Amino acid sequence: MAGYFPNWTLKTSGEVMPDERLPTGQTIIAGLQHVVAMFGATVLAPILMGFDPNVAILFSGIATLLFFVITGGRLPSYLGSSFAFIGVVIAATGYAGTGPNANLPVALGGIIACGAVYAVIGLIVQGVGTRWIETLLPPVVTGAVVAAIGLNLTAVAMNMISASPYTKWIALFTVVAVALIAVYGRGLVQRLPVLIGGLAAYILYAATATSFGAPPVDFGKVAAAAWFGLPNFVSPVFDPRAMALIVPVAIILVAENLGHIKGISVMTGRNLDGLIGRGFFADGVGTMIAGSGGGTGVTTYAENMGVMAVTRVYSTLVFVAAGVIAILLGFSPKFGAVIGTIPVAVLGGLAVVVFGLIAATAGRIWVENKVDFAQPKNLLTVATALILGAGDLKLPIFGYELGGIGTATFAAIALYHLLNRRAAV
Repeated sequence: MAGYFPNWTLKTSGEVMPDERLPTGQTIIAGLQHVVAMFGATVLAPILMGFDPNVAILFSGIATLLFFVITGGRLPSYLGSSFAFIGVVIAATGYAGTGPNANLPVALGGIIACGAVYAVIGLIVQGVGTRWIETLLPPVVTGAVVAAIGLNLTAVAMNMISASPYTKWIALFTVVAVALIAVYGRGLVQRLPVLIGGLAAYILYAATATSFGAPPVDFGKVAAAAWFGLPNFVSPVFDPRAMALIVPVAIILVAENLGHIKGISVMTGRNLDGLIGRGFFADGVGTMIAGSGGGTGVTTYAENMGVMAVTRVYSTLVFVAAGVIAILLGFSPKFGAVIGTIPVAVLGGLAVVVFGLIAATAGRIWVENKVDFAQPKNLLTVATALILGAGDLKLPIFGYELGGIGTATFAAIALYHLLNRRAAV
């Protein structure tokens, strides 16, 4: 009789399935590769929201280990900071885009509430299956919401790169560097375009900033920081307005994780539908734990799937190693100090790429699911959500103000199902 966890069998060549394992040394190296591959996103997302990257990466490690336990070690996944939270967190806290977020506790309360809703959805799915989610959130709606999130963040990116002509050129160099690496890179390099492109722009800025009157990179804090120390944990504050803004992100997280698990099923040739509810629940609980101490909401990662596709190593024990490595980095103030030296112009360039990719992902969702835009119900649903999200329409509801992303999300769901009634009768 099978136990709760698999009996991992040793595999030294070829494809390594979730219930197989590499030798210990190779497992640790493979885990480190996943952490590095996730750096560009896991570190960038908290910076763009004014979170402490040390705390964020610490909780990403904790959430990854928690996911491993809840899914019985049968579903390979690394949980990192979700970009779906960026727009709503900025809206809820009024964050200006640079430095620590002064209203971070308010955001944390909303993140915990979102995680709770997400966890409840996981429990329901575990009990009754996923068909109701696929009915409520068809690809046209999911894509519309994803696009609205990316477009809603446009102003944030523009504010970060517009300080001077020099910062604009540095930001554009960052964009080009990331794009060139993503297209022309090979192997692992191609899997790290944000990290390597950002590093190239960082070096260029450090070498030229003083010549153009821009603030130089200050390495003093890096030298002064200790190698090991406690992160700066923050306690949440539960503000109803912020919670109303952030909770709708649970819908996006459901869509992200559903796609991730379906993708792994295809890659491994195994039916993992029985683990979807557990996966949702694990993500939700991980998000609640992260929010309780100052971390960002967490989700599964496309970069994570990319590394697995390249290496053909799906062993879940690799993610145990990755989680432990992430936790160790979280306890290194020197790592956080290095992250703190990244120029705003470089971050702005990375934001242009990342926010644009969020919006462009909608196109991929529509294409892969063959969404027919000749049908007015699909065209009108998407058109409405895009403008509401891009224009950041704030809608007062019961004394609270719903931000542009929340407005676009609920409008897309409601409008699609209203317009879809004709097809159903």
